[in-house]
Amino acid sequence: MNESEKYPVFAQLKQAAERQNAGPDLWYGRDNAFHTFLSAGFPHSKMEKWRNTNLSPFLSKDFTYIENTDPVSDVDINQVFRCEIHNFETSLFTLLNGAYVYNASPLTKLENGVIAGSLRNAWSEYPELVNQYLGQLTENNLNGLVSLNSALATAGFFIYVPDNIVVEKPVQLVNLINTGEHPFLQIRNLIVLGKNSKLTFVQCDDSIDDKDSFLNVASEFHLAEGASLDHYKLQNKDDRAVMVNTSFFGLQRNAKLLTNTITFNGGTIRNESVVNLDGEGAEADILGLYLVDRKQHVDNQVVVRHNAPHCNSSELFKGIIDDEASVAFNGHIIVQPGAQKTNAFQSNKNILLTDTAQVSTKPFLEIYADDVKCSHGATIGQLDENALFYLKQRGLCDRNARMLLMYAFAEEVVRKISIESLHERTADMVSRRLNGELSICDQCVLHCNNEAPMEFEIDVTKI
Repeated sequence: MNESEKYPVFAQLKQAAERQNAGPDLWYGRDNAFHTFLSAGFPHSKMEKWRNTNLSPFLSKDFTYIENTDPVSDVDINQVFRCEIHNFETSLFTLLNGAYVYNASPLTKLENGVIAGSLRNAWSEYPELVNQYLGQLTENNLNGLVSLNSALATAGFFIYVPDNIVVEKPVQLVNLINTGEHPFLQIRNLIVLGKNSKLTFVQCDDSIDDKDSFLNVASEFHLAEGASLDHYKLQNKDDRAVMVNTSFFGLQRNAKLLTNTITFNGGTIRNESVVNLDGEGAEADILGLYLVDRKQHVDNQVVVRHNAPHCNSSELFKGIIDDEASVAFNGHIIVQPGAQKTNAFQSNKNILLTDTAQVSTKPFLEIYADDVKCSHGATIGQLDENALFYLKQRGLCDRNARMLLMYAFAEEVVRKISIESLHERTADMVSRRLNGELSICDQCVLHCNNEAPMEFEIDVTKI
């Protein structure tokens, strides 16, 4: 018996694979991908890269596999979700329970040649374009969930930016879960940037209600020569949500990538980024911030492969962990033979607010070239008591002093957001997240004889 067969959802997945492989209207390679999944099975904690994230308790639940076929137009998304970022003008696209939601058309083609919308419709209307890129970066042998996504994903988002086109307005993709069922979803996204093109892409993962859900997302980002991508991923999931997000980036000559993942909330979240610097002069700036409490768990995995000379990569991941929450970080930089003049830097910094919070961090380098500059490091500590004392001596209560130190710690990642309105909103959300759930005011230094201590709230984002 295959180990994966013990999970209730397995029978549904097998039936879906048999049904989909018999149909002619989906992209190729699905049958081989499902056989790869059957061979690998679901990831488990005995695997080195999964030993800190155990999916078995979640997979044992009664999920309903939802097969998303055609896009839907009978949903008023404004009744479900409204973006609260003021003065943030974007081209907004939405996935609801894995299905692409549209108003006028499931696929939009602009005068400058940009194509955006439903991946399923893009494959149908532009098969030569989509098949040129779809699945070319995906590594089905990475783990069973990637191969499962390649086998069963039937919907997702697609955007193509032609050569020499600068998309002025940011593109925002909102991925929502709002259903009475306990969904088990597979979503595939494909983002393609032509030569010397530029795109700002914002992904928002949200939950409307607090119910068991399992979301498996695989995304491919193709950056041609000289292309530039600013990628932001904001995650605000409920405590019963499980999300595995795997992103594959391929950078050609002189391509530039900035990707920044900020996790505000989530039951169990695993973000894995595989970055291939395939062309000389490619640059990647990879950042992450996670704020977790209660019994939440966040696992960030990064693999950066320097496959060509004169490439630069920089990683910075920071986290604040409270209560009984746990996080894991695994950063792996590989400098291939011949990738001379490589600059690669990696850092993971964590603050533990309680004795029961846990961090497992493993940054490491694998170098096969001799003319390189590489470094890595990790820190785990608590708030600086001397800094707290200094701030309280200058009139801040303990709560505000803690807030200020935590925000200053997180702001190094937040300030990398180049869109002003998005930066301000993210900074505000970080402040509120810390203020509401990660800090406790034991007493104020201005404590008087009143029953309640006197406090002066400060907006740390304005300091």
